[in-house]
Amino acid sequence: MLAAAGGILAGVLVSTQIAGPLVAQENESNRSVYQQLDLFGDIFERIRASYVEEVDAAELIEAAINGMLTSLDPHSGYLPPKDFSDMRVQTRGEFGGLGIEVTMEDGFVKVVAPMDETPAADAGIEAGDFITHVDGESVMGLTLDQAVDRMRGPVGSEIIVTVVRDGEAEPFDVSIIRDTIRITAVRTRLEGDAVVVRVTTFNDQTWPNLRDGLTEAIEEAGGLDEISGVVLDLRNNPGGLLTQAIRVTDAFLDQGEITSTRGRIADAGERFNASAGDMIEGRPMVVLINGGSASASEIVAGALQDHHRAIVVGTRSFGKGSVQTVIPLRGDGAMRLTTSRYYTPSGRSIQALGVSPDIVVEQPPRRAADDEEEAAAPLPSRSEADLRGSLRNDMTEDEQRLLDEERRQAEESARLREQDYQLAYALDILRGLSALNGR
Repeated sequence: MLAAAGGILAGVLVSTQIAGPLVAQENESNRSVYQQLDLFGDIFERIRASYVEEVDAAELIEAAINGMLTSLDPHSGYLPPKDFSDMRVQTRGEFGGLGIEVTMEDGFVKVVAPMDETPAADAGIEAGDFITHVDGESVMGLTLDQAVDRMRGPVGSEIIVTVVRDGEAEPFDVSIIRDTIRITAVRTRLEGDAVVVRVTTFNDQTWPNLRDGLTEAIEEAGGLDEISGVVLDLRNNPGGLLTQAIRVTDAFLDQGEITSTRGRIADAGERFNASAGDMIEGRPMVVLINGGSASASEIVAGALQDHHRAIVVGTRSFGKGSVQTVIPLRGDGAMRLTTSRYYTPSGRSIQALGVSPDIVVEQPPRRAADDEEEAAAPLPSRSEADLRGSLRNDMTEDEQRLLDEERRQAEESARLREQDYQLAYALDILRGLSALNGR
């Protein structure tokens, strides 16, 4: 009993010796925080009383909140009621603006990706462009939300943005007419015997659009046995809803992890797994990415790459591997806060590194009109059939018809290389995989 009592007493002493300094340290930390908050209150009151012009207290507090959030990383920030409402509209697929996804880098607005068939894309804005001025006024020193506000305006109005582009010696101005942006999340079409699925964004419509479009394309081709595979085009897709990225990936996997998220709180991480059922039953896949493929696009590409379900072709993706949680606040505003990083099934963090393609294929720069005309001029060619007295081929009509179809597909592929070299390359790989698999 004495030994036990001695053990209990020793345990109490040790606990007191450890806990005492910890409690004191926590109290000191709390005291420091309250002192800083008192300092904030002092500064706030001094500004209200002494600033050269009268200030709006609500705007001042909102700016302080936004400054606190934007100091964390480029993707955290405060959403005033109007911006929060606009964000919810955008996830439904229709809104007014230019049609670009942007971030902040080195004090300037960087284009993550222009959206397909929008004013920005039609005006020639490209992923990786830096916007330095809006209507002649510099964006240096503005927050991302302030810069975006500068670019907003009535539908039909003109905006002049000054662009700095890698490979161009001087900045140049681009005129864009604002318009209502109607995003078609997924477009599906047949290229020969291959299905091309173009995913432009991950909003509420992405998974339903992909499911319906892919089903229709397979039926149009005459069934799964008639297609060589699928090209999933994620180029210039700036991302969107994590839930939609998971459902799109799940459409092509039978099992296994899709992605996982890990944050500061150990038990708050999540793991997302695929359910049984592959929409194309193991047919070959190629995923196209580029520097404008970000966030949710990288989740899809990284998961399909790690599971060896698809060959990833193109150029390295943007590298946004963080997850933002939108937290509604009092007053109808919201806080966009980075709460975790996401990881591919193999445990890779994409943050700042991106997804590296299995096969790097650069998209050639657009050629000037004179160069296109020169390239389009056919070169004279001769073959055995042109020789006088040459023997005729003894193929049957069916064999000749099959050969003509193969030749037609090859000529279409050649034309496609002039329009979209990366996509043509992806289709060539897909057909090679299909031939290798005996389909």
